[in-house]
Amino acid sequence: MTYPVVETVQRDGICNELIMPARISESLAARAEALAVSIAEDIDATGILAVELFVTGSDQILVNELAARPHNSGHATIDATTTSQFENHLRAVLDWPLGSVAMRSAAAATVNLLGGPAPADLAVNLPLALQDPSVHVHLYDKWQSPGRKIGHVTALADSPDAALRSARAAADRLMRT
Repeated sequence: MTYPVVETVQRDGICNELIMPARISESLAARAEALAVSIAEDIDATGILAVELFVTGSDQILVNELAARPHNSGHATIDATTTSQFENHLRAVLDWPLGSVAMRSAAAATVNLLGGPAPADLAVNLPLALQDPSVHVHLYDKWQSPGRKIGHVTALADSPDAALRSARAAADRLMRT
């Protein structure tokens, strides 16, 4: 069983955005899923195995990282799928039946919240971020410092681009100083 293939946008070595499902062809997504399943079977993985891949300009798939745990990309599954990576990881380790990985909407996007040069007033800004009913905000109760991940925003929508616009707008409203 695999979660939908996701697309991430990295800046300065940090995952800033995630789009689910990835904006790639169905055949490329199927190849990525088949490679991930093959790796999981070859190493006899139990629980979640996040397989981070790169796609070259010629659609060659390269393996970058394996994580035998919920990955940063797993945060989107809290709101975007019927059963999150976190819950299914526990179910698998406990040998319980796995939950559905079906998406709750056609698309989802997550924007990670990173501390800036000046701390954002999250308590004041949270209602502004929640103006869009498709948005889910998760704050980690961490001290804000430049570049530190302090939370994430996930938006559900009918298309990846619409979800990304909503998540970005909510994150921008939340992170105002």
